[in-house]
Amino acid sequence: MGAFLDKPKMEKHNAQGQGNGLRYGLSSMQGWRVEMEDAHTAVIGLPSGLETWSFFAVYDGHAGSQVAKYCCEHLLDHITNNQDFKGSAGAPSVENVKNGIRTGFLEIDEHMRAIAEKKHGADRSGSTAVGVLISPQHTYFINCGDSRGLLCRNRKVYFFTQDHKPSNPLEKERIQNAGGSVMIQRVNGSLAVSRALGDFDYKCVHGKGPTEQLVSPEPEVHDIERSEEDDQFIILACDGIWDVMGNEELCDFVRSRLEVTDDLEKVCNEVVDTCLYKGSRDNMSVILICFPNAPKVSPEAVKKEEELDKYLESRVEEIIKKQGEGVPDLVHVMRTLASENIPSLPPGGDLASKRNVIEAVYNRLNPYKNDDTDSTSTDDMW
Repeated sequence: MGAFLDKPKMEKHNAQGQGNGLRYGLSSMQGWRVEMEDAHTAVIGLPSGLETWSFFAVYDGHAGSQVAKYCCEHLLDHITNNQDFKGSAGAPSVENVKNGIRTGFLEIDEHMRAIAEKKHGADRSGSTAVGVLISPQHTYFINCGDSRGLLCRNRKVYFFTQDHKPSNPLEKERIQNAGGSVMIQRVNGSLAVSRALGDFDYKCVHGKGPTEQLVSPEPEVHDIERSEEDDQFIILACDGIWDVMGNEELCDFVRSRLEVTDDLEKVCNEVVDTCLYKGSRDNMSVILICFPNAPKVSPEAVKKEEELDKYLESRVEEIIKKQGEGVPDLVHVMRTLASENIPSLPPGGDLASKRNVIEAVYNRLNPYKNDDTDSTSTDDMW
């Protein structure tokens, strides 16, 4: 299967924490890919007088995991320790922060290039980066590549980062000015992102600065004033999530999950599982950061969810009984349910978000059925 496994690796890495009025949870899964190339950073309370600040980021590596891993360990230091960020005495201004983030990206990229050259250019990997730096007054969204971050404010998508794709007019212009081309929506027909850290094979054009190369390490930075009343949550995720869920879909799905559980790891695990069942073939990583006014668990929503689960359990039993002789496979059960108008499915998640519930009932009713009824058999289901 080339770069894919025969069946997905569904084990998850989880973490959660809280502080500075924030709560966060995260989940990452290798999925169908042969290697796990994602990495992440979650830091509440920064050093050097920035204890009330927090930083979160997701790194989506390609052609190897080295750059993603290095960035998750060192990017924050490069951002907060450069002179542009520090500025004059006192807390850094908005412009200091934005300039410091940009400088930090360019510095770490140059630093990694020097390391790669010492190893005689052995590392061909690169990584996107999407993150947020949260101060008491502002949320700074940082994006380099096609991972994405969004802010849910007042129950709606208020802001989301723009993916850096080679076919975007400004990105395409830079690529062509550097002597490259965009073919099959890729840089020189090969790389699917136009901005990334690492990828030094695409940063060798003489006479061009670091931000004028075929692939640029320059992030886009947006500062958004915090709204204590309206800010609800932030989602940071790699393209393995966004490939199968749109901004509003994911925002609605997360909001609905927060109304049935306050376990942020569990919410992130549901996002990752749902995206796998919706057909994502990539590594998947998601960080959910909740502000004080995030949706709270609602007894009414919990009851509705329990009723939905019971309904699905009874329908699975009915479908199996109706078959008569022989037990239908799980694909048949899922396709039958998918053809029905089932009320109260989680918005944005649809039936895929209930796959675990359906599979658990199916396996309970058929403990001896060994017919490849795991996630591999639903590869073509949706």
